[in-house]
Amino acid sequence: MKTLFLYFVVFTVLLINNVTYGVGAGSFNGVQAGKPVKPVSNKNPIITHRYSADPGVMVYNGRVYVYATNDGDVANRNVGDNTYEQINTINCMSSDDLVNWTDHGPIKAAGQGGAAKWAKNSWAPHAAHKTINGKEKFFLYFANSGAGIGVLVSDSPTGPFTDPIGKALVTPQTPNCSSVTWLFDPAVLVDSDGTGYLYFGGGVPQGQNSNPKTIRVVKLGPDMTSLAGNPQTIDAPWVFEDSGINKVGNTYVYSYCTNWANGPYGNARIAYMTSNSPMGPFQYQGTCFNNPGDFFQTTGNNHHTIIEFKDKYYIFYHTEWLNKQVLGSQKGYRTTHVNEMPMNGNKFGNAKGTLTGVTQVKDVDGFAVNPAANMAWQYGISVNGQGAVVPVNYNRGAWTGVSNVALGGATSITLKASSKSGATIKICTESENGQALGYVDIPAGGSLQNVSGTLSGATGTKNLFFVSSGDATIESWQLGGGSGSGGNTGGNTDGNAGGNAGGNAGGNTGGNTG
Repeated sequence: MKTLFLYFVVFTVLLINNVTYGVGAGSFNGVQAGKPVKPVSNKNPIITHRYSADPGVMVYNGRVYVYATNDGDVANRNVGDNTYEQINTINCMSSDDLVNWTDHGPIKAAGQGGAAKWAKNSWAPHAAHKTINGKEKFFLYFANSGAGIGVLVSDSPTGPFTDPIGKALVTPQTPNCSSVTWLFDPAVLVDSDGTGYLYFGGGVPQGQNSNPKTIRVVKLGPDMTSLAGNPQTIDAPWVFEDSGINKVGNTYVYSYCTNWANGPYGNARIAYMTSNSPMGPFQYQGTCFNNPGDFFQTTGNNHHTIIEFKDKYYIFYHTEWLNKQVLGSQKGYRTTHVNEMPMNGNKFGNAKGTLTGVTQVKDVDGFAVNPAANMAWQYGISVNGQGAVVPVNYNRGAWTGVSNVALGGATSITLKASSKSGATIKICTESENGQALGYVDIPAGGSLQNVSGTLSGATGTKNLFFVSSGDATIESWQLGGGSGSGGNTGGNTDGNAGGNAGGNAGGNTGGNTG
């Protein structure tokens, strides 16, 4: 009787403080799951809690890594126009299925708090990997505004990154660079023989709309952090900015954004040229992607990367669609999308921008340890920190959704989670308001711990949603029981973006450049 009395006292206190947990479905009395800007029917933009512009994309070890100019958090709505002057961090996201994206948090690249303290800004990043002295190294190139190109290096695609040379790699004093209007927008290719090439530049000198001659290519040294020769000019017709580079078979494909001078190739479209050499000369072939304004009614600057992944080509680009939905008008905050790039032999077709996005290339193994920061949809969450695995913060009615999870008849789920005041997580399918499979109670306290709950009806492959009744932090989740594969799926956190994310959650079950 005394125990029952204490239960009712605690339950009443929780109700008074508007935080209910520990009673399953009853924890959600009065809790409404928030309505997302990006519905479950859409895959674009790839993430919606943070603006991510100028996507530079690298394929490594079966994952796609997107590095992007950090235009800021979507939750910050009291903002004016984006001036870009404040940007000194680089967003990092990865996926092995092109629909669920793991947020690895912003990389501190420039400024006093960043790796490259000599630089003020970090715009338009692009990454590459290369084996040097038997060890895989990762190189992140970025623009210091329009004043030069910097490079950071890491032993992991998610960092931490350091500055290997303590200065810019390319400046106006670099040979054949003093006449380049904007020394920015790097793109990098590591050829089949291990040689690296850097492409950069942009801008239109007065009276040179048709042939600005402001793009450069330079061979990199074996260390990828030095130049092996002088930059050469790529005479890209009607160029504005935004270098891209691919090798398709034995053909080198240089792509770029055209300028706004009403030339024959259209305003701010992605055009491309081909060559049998990475240094050129390149021959113009056509355009392959219109301005995003043609698809989303949000005309603005155009920035892209094209990659090959699992025998298909994809184009990553940014738009102000999310910016307009959230802020009511275009204020310069851009977000990354991805769509398929059709191919005609070794030439690009004409890609179309859509909100529907791409087809998921593989299901999520629910019996692996999955990072909570790997998601397709969300409402009301935040992701703080930077690294291979970063926890997700939820508040009352906040949620995340994961696309196409193989449920395998699971009978339980374990979260690595914490909550200061206590919270319950509802596990449901298909949408944030879908069928509840079960509940996980997170006790009050500030430390991450493994907490489990039972599931019923977890069959087939379905979208899986995590809805919170109150303030909570989740690092990882893992299904149990049923016909799951089990086993230790931890492995290398950078190879599978958090395979060991749970830190043994639920027991021990847990290159190609763009």
